[in-house]
Amino acid sequence: MIAKCRELCIKYREILIYLIVGVLTTIFSWAACFIFERFFLNPDITWQNALINTIGWIAGVCFAYPLNRKWVFRSTNPKIIKEFGEFAASRLSTWILDLVVMELTVNVWALNYWISKIFISSVLVTILNYVFSKIFIFKKDK
Repeated sequence: MIAKCRELCIKYREILIYLIVGVLTTIFSWAACFIFERFFLNPDITWQNALINTIGWIAGVCFAYPLNRKWVFRSTNPKIIKEFGEFAASRLSTWILDLVVMELTVNVWALNYWISKIFISSVLVTILNYVFSKIFIFKKDK
């Protein structure tokens, strides 16, 4: 049983570590969102909702890149600035998705901010971020 678990962990290492890093990144990003949503800005005002999400996005990208580079995808690319630029650009598309989803769910459909953030936007963003990182950013040369 332990050998089988170990085998599965080795086989799915990248995805497991990605999920752990993703949870940590999400906590970091949401903490930034929470601070600004609770103390400085009002998510019911469209531009402030967008600003809250932008702050969370910037915090998340800066936190996630080094962890994804080192632990998830084990990148050895010497062009770190270029790689970070590609990473940030790929995250830009999912940031835009996050803004659209949050605008629709909170400001148009009047759903709760955190329900929308956790159960709708974050699921979509997490899946797309992995796909973009795997295929475009940290691709292994064969």
